[in-house]
Amino acid sequence: MTEHEPDWWPSATIESMRLRARLNALIREFFAARNVLEVETPILSAAGNTTPNIDSFNAHFSGHVDAGNSQRWLRTSPEHALKRLLAAGVGDCYELGRVFRNGEAGGRHNPEFTMLEWYRAGWDHLRLIDETAGLVRAALALAGRDASLEIVTYRELYRRELGIDPLLADVGTLRNALGDIHIDPQGLERDDWLDLLMTHRLQPTFASDRMIAVHDWPASQAALARIRADDPPVAERFELYLGPVELANGYHELLDADEQHRRFDGDIATRVRRGQSLPAIDTRFIAALRHGMPACAGVALGVDRLLMTLLDSPRIADVLAFDFSRA
Repeated sequence: MTEHEPDWWPSATIESMRLRARLNALIREFFAARNVLEVETPILSAAGNTTPNIDSFNAHFSGHVDAGNSQRWLRTSPEHALKRLLAAGVGDCYELGRVFRNGEAGGRHNPEFTMLEWYRAGWDHLRLIDETAGLVRAALALAGRDASLEIVTYRELYRRELGIDPLLADVGTLRNALGDIHIDPQGLERDDWLDLLMTHRLQPTFASDRMIAVHDWPASQAALARIRADDPPVAERFELYLGPVELANGYHELLDADEQHRRFDGDIATRVRRGQSLPAIDTRFIAALRHGMPACAGVALGVDRLLMTLLDSPRIADVLAFDFSRA
């Protein structure tokens, strides 16, 4: 907020709001042309996100108990609900809507933001990379820009740029690879050091006119992706970056209900160790997997971050009508 702006004033300019409207229209045209169905799913859920590095907002329903669980969680993504629709036979689908993450506020983060998520039946994560890059290219054209695409494995990227094998290196090697970047090691685990290398050493070097899709991540970072039995095993997952900005995270989706439940249980155990809140596991999602979800790939893309790159702005407030401080 500048010195002369009242606190009711928008954080975004009218021009950036118009660009958002054009981008929303482009997204819908993009998927309509590909026969991918737009759907809407609940924002309040009886289950929360168990991922230890994501914190959910929760709310209390004060109505009659017959209506359902009184404890509710604001969604951090529409992933589980969209997969339940896939299991019910909806087919290729997407959702463009608001999601919420507690504790994430700053230059590039707002607790309430817009996510685009979509699923393609019969696809794997590598095929989905091309479609994701195609959508980003179409968005860039709104600003008269383009970007090349590089596709590289996680392992090859770390070997090439840092000279280490991220799948085999010990924690000491990972810490040393940070060089003169000093991080308090208290409570950090191996995956945390890998993430720090990505955010502090690798992403800042990515050229602004290039997309880079990094695929086949460590199996320990599989989240809801399949694990392929390589040596060592890898998660069939990708992240797409435009310059230094992470835009999208995609999976060749896990179909095994028992394995998914084990991963949720592992998340909860980590949360207990860290003294974090304990959201309810999504048993309806597990039941949908047990019923049978078609083989598919899915990806979530941060719309606000994409808008930030179109405007060449480092501040998420510049693309939000009202950021968190003015909401």
